[in-house]
Order: sequence, then structure tokens, then C-alpha cells
Amino acid sequence: MEQFEAYLLAHLPIAPSFHPHYEAALHQMLKSGGKRFRPALLLGVVQAYNPLLLQNGYSVALAIELLHTYSLIHDDLPAMDNADLRRGVQTLHKTYDDVTAILVGDALNTYAFEVLSHAPLSDKVIVKLIRELSYNGGLNGMVLGQAIDCHFENTPLALEQVKMLHIHKTGKLIAASLKMGAIIVGRDDIAQGLYDFGINLGLLFQIQDDILDVTQDSAYAGKTTNNDEAKNSFVTLLGLENAMFEADTLAQKLILQIQSFDENLQRELSPTFEYYINRHKE
Repeated sequence: MEQFEAYLLAHLPIAPSFHPHYEAALHQMLKSGGKRFRPALLLGVVQAYNPLLLQNGYSVALAIELLHTYSLIHDDLPAMDNADLRRGVQTLHKTYDDVTAILVGDALNTYAFEVLSHAPLSDKVIVKLIRELSYNGGLNGMVLGQAIDCHFENTPLALEQVKMLHIHKTGKLIAASLKMGAIIVGRDDIAQGLYDFGINLGLLFQIQDDILDVTQDSAYAGKTTNNDEAKNSFVTLLGLENAMFEADTLAQKLILQIQSFDENLQRELSPTFEYYINRHKE
């Protein structure tokens, strides 16, 4: 992922103007690092099936990271989670103001599709990629999950409703990352299977986040923690012990799923997968 990180830093959005901090604000969350989990999944699929397309895939991975970063910036706003810390630095609305954070989020959202439209791939493939990213990151995916999450604060939901919430809020963009990797290399035959795996992986990722919210402090996590009391988190609903059990059960299911993949795909996805599979036990 070092090569992707260098690519990201070399392709930061440029906004030359007389605005005193717009360009710096555009860069702040991107330069602060992050897990780069979604790009790693996409690039792992590309590496498994056509390493010659890896460089071409960087712009697609960047588009996903841009969209994900916009969602974090908006998620941290006072009207949503009201968080002070993200990726180890102050959130944008704390560094600057709410207006800057809203507009930077808007800018990164649209810039993601500008980057994707210029990917060095065929127009037919680019259209497929835009369709996946917009569907899973938009009104039928992440945004719907966010809307449910915010609307039902202080209103307990049933377990299946909470799973639906987090599949949309977190799972769909992770699933799309894997499927978009398959689209880049022309493997439509495995795209849906990777997407289904990604939905489960995204759900585990969210359960883990909910656990870490109550087991880690903000300095260690790099973001505001103990901030989910009013939310429909798995820990709020199930309690910590049962949330741990849910995470362990889903982790075992995912291990069986990844073992069903061919050797090339297992080899390329396993380092990322193994790093995150048990992070709720940290």
C-alpha cells in the first residue's frame, strides 16, 4: 500500500484561489492517513488476477478513498456525531468551521467521480465502476444507512434492523470495493461472490468499531470514542460480551468464505483480511 499512499499524496485535489484555507482543508483528512482498507481490498483483487492493471486501478482506489473520506468528514459534524478527533487529528469543523467541513465533504464526494471518470480504463468499464460506487455510496447505500442511524438516535431498533442499518452505512462501500476490483479485471463471474463476502466483512468491521468505541480511548483509536451511547450500535443493543460473540461468529464465517476463494485471491487478500479479522480483540 506504500505505492498507493504515494499515488494518493501526488493526486491531492488542487483548488488554487484566494481562499485562506480551502486547499489545506481539502488535504487535511487525506494526508492524515487512515486504514486505506477499501483501496487495499480493491487493489488486492486486481493484483490477484491482472497485476498489469494495478497502476490503472490506483485512480479507482483513490476515488473510493475520496468518497469514504467525505463520509467521515460529514459524519463527524455537530449535526451528526459531533466528534472532535479523526485519524489522529482535529476534525475539520474543529480546525476551521462547520461550513468548511460541509463544503470540503461535498468537494471530495464529487471529486471522487471526476477522478473515476479519468481512470485509464475503457469507457465501458468506467461506467460500470461509476454505477457501483454511486449506488453503494449514495441514496441506496451509505447515505441511507447514515439517515437511519441519525433518525433513530435514542430509539432502540431490533437486531435485524441494526444489521440492515450498518450493512448500508458501512458494508456496502466495502463490498463495492471488492466488486469494483473484479470489474477492473473483467471477472464478472466472481463479482457478486466478492460483493456478498464484502457485505459480511463490512458488518464485522462495524461490530468491531462499536466494540472499540467502548474499549479504546480516543488517543489510541485516533478518533472520538465513547460516543455511541445514543446510537443503535451492537454494543448498545447486545452488550459488550454478546457483541464480542457476534463478532467472533461472523469472523469464523468470513474465514470459511475466504478459504473458498482461489489461491491467487486468497494470497492477495489474506494480509489485509488477517490484519483486521480479530481487531475487536485488541
